[in-house]
Amino acid sequence: MSNFTSLTGLGWQTYFQQQLSLDEWDETIPARVVEQYKSEVTVATESDIFNIALLATMPEMVVGDWLLLDSQQHLLRVLDRKTCFSRKAAGSKLKRQLISANVDTAFIVTSMNDEFNLNRIERFLSLVNESGADSVIVLSKSDQSEFPESYIAEIQELDPFLMVEAINCLNAESVKKLTPWIKEGTTIAVLGSSGVGKSTLINTLLGEERQNTGGIREDDDKGRHTTTRRSLISLDAGGLILDTPGMREIQMADCKEGIATTFADIEAYAKQCKFSDCQHQTEPGCAVQKAVDSGELDQRRLNNYLKLVREEALNSASLSERRSKDKALGKFYKHTLSQANELKGR
Repeated sequence: MSNFTSLTGLGWQTYFQQQLSLDEWDETIPARVVEQYKSEVTVATESDIFNIALLATMPEMVVGDWLLLDSQQHLLRVLDRKTCFSRKAAGSKLKRQLISANVDTAFIVTSMNDEFNLNRIERFLSLVNESGADSVIVLSKSDQSEFPESYIAEIQELDPFLMVEAINCLNAESVKKLTPWIKEGTTIAVLGSSGVGKSTLINTLLGEERQNTGGIREDDDKGRHTTTRRSLISLDAGGLILDTPGMREIQMADCKEGIATTFADIEAYAKQCKFSDCQHQTEPGCAVQKAVDSGELDQRRLNNYLKLVREEALNSASLSERRSKDKALGKFYKHTLSQANELKGR
């Protein structure tokens, strides 16, 4: 792991400084979570790197978080996050899973082969937009694509203001296209399905084989998982980059604003619908369907929007129900403990 020599090099910004009192600035130690495991996290200060064991009494922490520690390196509190990536936990668990915190820009990596999928890109964009970070679509394997311009055009049809770069992750000169987003004090997240070249990209940016890489299965262009933990890595050129395990299953939850931002064109049409609760199916006076019929809006994009909206509503309702049950259970435990203490005192 690289040695961090300053708070700025760790990604410290005014946003975090403003959360500290004068006494805290003098007496506490800011530290950033740079690696995450099941039972502990690795944190870095401007002078040291060490592990902190995770206890049940501690707040939830994730890679990228800023912590305040006392002189004994004990946790005092987690600072408010500038941005935060989360998702519904994989499988059927009714739980939100944190992915990373305090990311400035997300590189959404996708290959220019059979893995390329606009629906998946829109899903990642919704996740990034909800987090508050900026996004750059990184089209990998440009050396294997005969017409990379066609892939770029498809993405910019989603939003002409989207930043898109086609690169060869193995070529350092090609990867230099991404340097405008990698500056000292900025944090980059690398998102994308397995096998699209995330770890290869990070190795090229680092100039060394730091992350394990794996090939793709030739029968379906899908990759093998090569990164098994989340880690924050400093770059010699400045900035930090965060690698995350491949996320095939990204379920939308608490992501309503992110979806609305990603599909701003559909949201704009929806405001012109005759009925405020229009489902954009067969209702009379539907401006969204009218846009589809006139060719202004692609049916695929509308279908994906409706799918993500339904998924987000279902998952968010499940999470809300879980939170209510957890809150009720907590009150029950507190009441039971109080009664037990009263009986013990008699």
